[in-house]
Amino acid sequence: MVDPRTVRTLSFRAGYLLVAFIAAFFYLLPIEVGAGHWPGPDLILSVAFAWVLRRPDYVPVFLFAPVMLMADFIFLRPPGLWTLLAVLGLEFLRRREVTSRDMPFAVEWMMVGGVMLAMGVLNRLVLAIFMVDQTSLGLALMGLLSTLLSYPVVVLISQFLLGITKISPSEADEMRYAR
Repeated sequence: MVDPRTVRTLSFRAGYLLVAFIAAFFYLLPIEVGAGHWPGPDLILSVAFAWVLRRPDYVPVFLFAPVMLMADFIFLRPPGLWTLLAVLGLEFLRRREVTSRDMPFAVEWMMVGGVMLAMGVLNRLVLAIFMVDQTSLGLALMGLLSTLLSYPVVVLISQFLLGITKISPSEADEMRYAR
């Protein structure tokens, strides 16, 4: 008999893959409203960050890294750079999951925003060092802002519709998570 926790974990991992593929599909649709449209949020990153701060085992690095690398290829970004930064950001947040259990949401949101901002700055810095063409700074900041504004919506959907809540201390003991 299969442990229900294992089934739930595997189903949410498959759900993350589904979310990533659906988000990539909609990003690729040729839908533009107006000449200067607002860039959409990076839902693949936002969902991963929200889930790793609630249930770190739902978004393992061996699942997240290939998804981000495929997104690099699909969205014509320099292969591996954004993936590396996203993996570093995800693992930074995963290490802080224990301390974030008791944080109010506003502090968590600021922490995620700081990680996303650091990722964006490092991305632009590395691209500038290697003289790779970049989008305008304003467009990059608008994309970062839209991702940050989508984060609370992703958390609400994850928590209230999908039931992904933060790990309680008793669950942490039961699952042998660090305190």
